[in-house]
Amino acid sequence: MKCIIIDDEPLALNIIKSYCDDLGTLEVVGTFTNALEALDIINSHNIDLVFSDIEMPQINGIEFIKALNHKPLFIFTTAYSQYAIEGFELNAVDYLVKPVPFPRFIKAVNRAREIFELKKNSTPISISKKEETQSNTAPHQFIFVKSEYENIKIELALIKYIEGLKDYLKIHTNTGKPILTLMSFKDIQAKLPENNFVRIHRSFIVNIGHIETVQKSKVIIDKTRIPIGDSYKADFLKRIGI
Repeated sequence: MKCIIIDDEPLALNIIKSYCDDLGTLEVVGTFTNALEALDIINSHNIDLVFSDIEMPQINGIEFIKALNHKPLFIFTTAYSQYAIEGFELNAVDYLVKPVPFPRFIKAVNRAREIFELKKNSTPISISKKEETQSNTAPHQFIFVKSEYENIKIELALIKYIEGLKDYLKIHTNTGKPILTLMSFKDIQAKLPENNFVRIHRSFIVNIGHIETVQKSKVIIDKTRIPIGDSYKADFLKRIGI
């Protein structure tokens, strides 16, 4: 992943730069002590990840990220933990409090890489006329979700299950690669028909029509074992008549 580092403290900037070099999986395209100086490179170099301090002159890190039209993944690095909630409300990948331990840095980068790979591998669903006929889906039995900068149409019958991944949802379908969307479970459930979709865990919604087996504490969908949360179990079993 291509990344940049923004921090008005040269020592802190150099530490994150050395961490990136030691890790060996990040290409540091530039380092900046002023956030405004980073604008051009973000807009022209397809930056994948930004490490940004928060307390900086002229414009702080949170204001800077808010001002971007097309936001890369970003990780805040700061000595002030009181900004954590606001940082996560901006969908930051992570929030690292200085001094940042190297193992904690690795964990944050791994989280960013997972989201990056999911976004890269997510593709819009294309349904042939044959698939549309086989799905027996009536008109308007679909939803639109925003992925990257597009609103993608997904046939409800093709959704197997939905998995929560931090601030993203990973929609698994029987057409191949999953679709990654920046939504909450509350928002996606408002789009889904209750008679077909049920939340069985704090991190999973399943399409009842795709369930192959129900076990004591999990369901099987296409060989994937999905846990049933204790607080969801009674309602789920009632919904499916067990």
